[in-house]
Amino acid sequence: MLADDPDGFLDGVRVVDLSTFVTGGFASAMLANQGAEVIKVERPGAGDDNRHSGPPFVETDPDYDGPGRSADENGESPYFWTINYGKKSVEFDLKTEAGHTALLDLASEADVFLENFRPGTAERIGVGPDDIRRVNEDVVYCSISAYGETGPWAARPGYDLLVQGTSGIMSVTGPEDGDPCKVGLPQTDLITAMWAAFGITGALLRRELTGEGDRLELGMHDAALPWLTKQAGKAFVGETPGRMGTRDPVLAPYQAYPTADGYLNVGCANQKLWNGLCEAIGRPELADDERFDSNPARVEHMDDLEAELSETFRERPTDEWVDLLADEHGLPVGPVNTVNEAFASEQTKARGVVQTMEHPTAGEIDVLEHPLNFENATSGFREAPPLLGEDTEAILSELGYSDEDIEALRNEGGIPS
Repeated sequence: MLADDPDGFLDGVRVVDLSTFVTGGFASAMLANQGAEVIKVERPGAGDDNRHSGPPFVETDPDYDGPGRSADENGESPYFWTINYGKKSVEFDLKTEAGHTALLDLASEADVFLENFRPGTAERIGVGPDDIRRVNEDVVYCSISAYGETGPWAARPGYDLLVQGTSGIMSVTGPEDGDPCKVGLPQTDLITAMWAAFGITGALLRRELTGEGDRLELGMHDAALPWLTKQAGKAFVGETPGRMGTRDPVLAPYQAYPTADGYLNVGCANQKLWNGLCEAIGRPELADDERFDSNPARVEHMDDLEAELSETFRERPTDEWVDLLADEHGLPVGPVNTVNEAFASEQTKARGVVQTMEHPTAGEIDVLEHPLNFENATSGFREAPPLLGEDTEAILSELGYSDEDIEALRNEGGIPS
């Protein structure tokens, strides 16, 4: 239940997370960032598949003798860290009666139960909504799958790559004359995770008001479609949106242009900004050119517009253009950074997005903080991502298991030896 006087707005909320990979993992990381206690239930010995996502791996302290361990012989996966900060880890073997009973004991004290199995799997292994409600009728139960639990695709397996294809995202990504492109990050995983976190917090709020738990079910394919805003607008009037590189379907100039040493993003799409851009780059004649004198005209003549602006922007390095246009003239332009440059930028540093914390076996690690900054609540990750099984015994003790109970559970195969 929510704490009476929380620091984070989810303080006091316990989340039991059976999910693997990114969709459930990022959703529960968002909840952990706002103060929820997230307990990650993992397979004994192996853990979440994301623990093995690499290279790269980070070497760990060979002399560590505390609770938990690395799941991969190569060390710890930084990718796993990025979606598991601030969580706890327990290892329960759900194929054993003892491990299954331990999970139900944990679920009986949970506020949220999260899983991303293929539809029907949770019920088959005895952790479906009805199974959990029998021990906790007020729980908020969230199920994530690739295509949802109804429809002709419900039984299909799916990953981000597949859903970027089925949702149409790949058809509008990449160069105009190139092949369909996957967005260079697990976009539909992260989209779905954010919808799930939003739905879970909404269900918790409703429970505070009504006392009733809820069941939340969502599919990655469904979750991605509402993000096709501009492209949906074209499709709804019978047009077929296509790939446009960095161009925008309805705005111009709104794309990346080559400079002397890189690329510059320019988003001067309304008339005032366009006129200001033309003056600032020393090309006032472009503002009076009938091909470019309104946004619809510029969209219609994007090829000509790109040729004119590219010729000018190639005359100087990116940083010079940013200094001139963004800082001196207040125009919406910016560099196209590498990931390393984005992390090292003065803005990133000033906002404190990249932090560090101590990991039990890897030493100081980088942490990507989440962007919510409240005036009256605290947010942020409080602990490093957990080692596999790091909290198994501590959580069982909190549930009332004695040392003898824990030893019996171990002897029955419910938790690792």
